[in-house]
This record gives sequence, C-alpha cells and structure tokens, in this order.
Amino acid sequence: MPRFSTPPLVSRRAFVQLTTLAATATISAHSRVRAAGANDRIRIGVIGVGGMGTGHVNSLVKKSDAENIEVVAVSDVYQRRVNRSKGICKGEGYLDYRRLLERRDIDAVLIATPDHWHSKISIDAMEAGKHVYCEKPLTHTVAQAIQTRNAVKRTGKILQVGPNATANDSYWKAHQAIAAGQIGKVTWAHGSYNRNARVCLFNEHQKLDPTAGPGKEGDDFIDWDMWLGHQWGLAPKIPWNPEHFFRFRKYFPYNGGVATDLLYHKLAPLLIAIAGPNGEYPLRVNANGGLYIEKDGRDIPDMFMMTADYPSEWSLFLVSTLTNDAGIPDRIYGKHGTMELGGELSLRSNGDFKEEFRRRNEGKEESRIAIETRRDLENNWIDAMRGKGAVQCNVDLGCSTMVAIKMAVESYRQKKTMIWDSVREEVVSS
Repeated sequence: MPRFSTPPLVSRRAFVQLTTLAATATISAHSRVRAAGANDRIRIGVIGVGGMGTGHVNSLVKKSDAENIEVVAVSDVYQRRVNRSKGICKGEGYLDYRRLLERRDIDAVLIATPDHWHSKISIDAMEAGKHVYCEKPLTHTVAQAIQTRNAVKRTGKILQVGPNATANDSYWKAHQAIAAGQIGKVTWAHGSYNRNARVCLFNEHQKLDPTAGPGKEGDDFIDWDMWLGHQWGLAPKIPWNPEHFFRFRKYFPYNGGVATDLLYHKLAPLLIAIAGPNGEYPLRVNANGGLYIEKDGRDIPDMFMMTADYPSEWSLFLVSTLTNDAGIPDRIYGKHGTMELGGELSLRSNGDFKEEFRRRNEGKEESRIAIETRRDLENNWIDAMRGKGAVQCNVDLGCSTMVAIKMAVESYRQKKTMIWDSVREEVVSS
C-alpha cells in the first residue's frame, strides 16, 4: 500500500487566483524579451540539471553552432549539479531558478526538474516571456495541467512537451492513414513500456550521494525546502530524505511512478495517431496492479495497467511493469484492418472486411507505409521558436495525455473508476 495517504483531487478553481495574478504580468513580460527571429541566436536556460537535464545541456551545447543557439545559464537546487553544468555550457549558474528567469537576455528555458515542479516553473517562465521545453510529464496534477495549458493560450508562448516518440514519423503517418479510412473505424489500441533489471533502474540510475544534504556546504549543499516546494503547496514538508531527493520517481508526492515516467511516452504518440496533434480527453479511466517485487519502501507499483474509454468511441489498454521486459506492441485496431506502429507502418486486413480494406489500400490485403526522419524534440522546439512549423507535442496533447495518465494513477491509488467532467474540466470518482 502507498506510504502516503491519497490527497484529494484538486479543483481547477483552486488555481484561479494564482492564474489571475500571473496574468497581470504577461504584457510587461512580453515586452522585455525579444522575439526569436530566423537569424537570431536563441539564448537558453536549463532548469533542473540532474541526469536528464545535464543530457540536454550537453546536447544543446553540441548543436549550438549548427542551430545558432547558446546555453547561457543553468539552475538546480543542488550546488554540485549547478557547477557541473556551468562547466559544460560556460554560462552562469543559480540555485534559485527565479534568478535565471529574471534575465532579460534569455529567450527560452528547458525544464528537467522533478514532476511536481513542472507546472509552476513552466508558468513562471512563460509569464517572464520565455518559451518553454518541459520534460514529460507536463505536470504532476490534473489541475496543474489545465492551468499550464491555459497559460500557454494566454501568453502566446511556445511550449514543447518531451515524450520522445511524438517525434517518430510512424505515428504521424498512422494518423493520415486512419483519417483516410485505411483500417476503418478505430475501436481500440494497446501498447506497453516495460523494464526488468537486476537492480531496479529507479535505483540504479538515481544513485544516492551520501555526502550531500541541506546542512552541507559547497558542492554538497542542497536547498531541500526549495526542492520540496512546500511553501507553494507543491509537496508536503518533511525532514531531509535523500531517498526522496535522489529517487523521487519512487514516491507519489513528486510523480506518478511508471505511469508518468514511462506510459506518458506511449499515450501521447498513440493519441497523435488516433485523435490528431491535439490529442483527446478521456471519458473514464481505470487502473490496476501492485507492488509485487520491488519492496524497498517505495510508494509506486512495479506492475501497472490502465484502461481508458474515449468520447470518439475507442478504448485503450496500456501496461508498464518493472518485473518483466517482454512487452506488447503499439497496435491500433480498426473495423477493417489492424495497424502496427513504431517503425515502418504495417497494415493488414481483418475478418470479413478484406474488400473494404483493399478499396482503401491500393487493392492490397497487406500494406506498408514508409516513414521519414523527423527533427528530434529539441531541434523541433528550436524550429518552432523561429516560426518554422509547430512543436511535435504541443500543450493540448500534453494536457490531454496528462489528464488520462493522472486519472489512471488516482484510479490505482483510490481503487475507483475515474470520470472526466469535460464541462468543469475536473476529475470525479465513481
């Protein structure tokens, strides 16, 4: 059972006051930051420079000349990480991300913090006139997802969310094929993202540093209170806990475990294929699973399954486990045919509907659709800031994906079916 009691589902109305106050800063913030023209050098700050964030710093620095960009600042609550990333980008470093956002010479920020900070930093950045790349998941809660989506609409800033497969052309070609009726009416889809390691990767990839903490000096200093964000209601205030800091993916106050870390990568591209670039909000969501093997004090399950029904009349099944890495393929089922995704698209007829399938597939009972190489998410974000097309995972897709994933997390934790109230944009349980 989870170590933390399940928090109540937060009402969207609880964020109205904060949203209203933030809106007052929008016009002045826009006036402070120059637009990124086709020939302008885009100056970027990276907030959160642990493993993922440092990877982004390295990647952005390597492409700085080719893409005419510059990483000029980094921020993290852990001084060692700040100093490490400063050495990579040769820029400035800050323990408080707000100091980075105050800089008028920064056009955009990339956010790779723990999930419970994604929404606040994204909104603060947009209100400061910056474009945003936010690692997946978009937010930690449903209410935050709606708030972040609305902030993008209000500020007009570009926001890219980071589920990698949304840059895979297979899902975009799949959407074209489905829209053209090549497999008939879609009725369901499935996919998985599984792992199985002798030492769980949530431990192996997130090693503890026994010398670091809030009472230490120099490189070892960690601003624990800032990391928790309890003064903004982002997570409960608790004493220093290195397990929570370094291995936050194991604990519900900061993320949703395998659902938000892994299945977000699966749902977003499947929504592109079936519903289109803006995704679709679910009708109802259920989840089941448990903590069967990795009994090390974590909250999150090591076996997780979710199902969702959508208003355009199709259903979804996704699974993520840390106990066996044999998975099920990304597959979409239509009335006339079946589609395999991920690489080159494979379509084949089904049942008694070979004639209907052949009519939409050049007379063939099996068909393949070649895919093209798309720009990765970083480069796509840079292109979008220069007006060269749209981001692969926009805030609408990011938000609709977040809603379904978080509903699944709450279904698992509360052992209830979760229903989406599309009018009030809130989750209710049945």
